[in-house]
Amino acid sequence: MNTKQQPIKNLDEETLFLVSQTFKALCDPTRIRILHLLSQKECSVNEIAGKLDLKQSTVSHQLRFLKNLRLVKYKREKTTYYYSPDDEHVMKILNETIDHARHH
Repeated sequence: MNTKQQPIKNLDEETLFLVSQTFKALCDPTRIRILHLLSQKECSVNEIAGKLDLKQSTVSHQLRFLKNLRLVKYKREKTTYYYSPDDEHVMKILNETIDHARHH
C-alpha cells in the first residue's frame, strides 16, 4: 500500500471504454492466436489464415477489430497488407499472461 496519500483518480468514460474494449479484444481465443502469431513475425492475411488454420474472412474480420482498437497496424506492399502489433503495452500484457498460464 502506498504510504503517501495521493488523490484517487477516477476513470473518465473514454478511458473506461478503451480499457474494456482492450480486454474484450483479449478475451477472444482467435484474436489471442492472431496477436500471438504477430508478436513473433509480421504476416499477411493469407499467412495468418494458413498458419492458424482459419478462413481468410475470419482473419480479416478479426484484424479489422484489432486495427480499430489500434492493437495492430499494417503496411502495404503492392496488393498485400502485412500486419504487426501496434501496442507494446497490450502485447506485453498478452505475453505475460501466456507465460503465466504456461507455468501452471
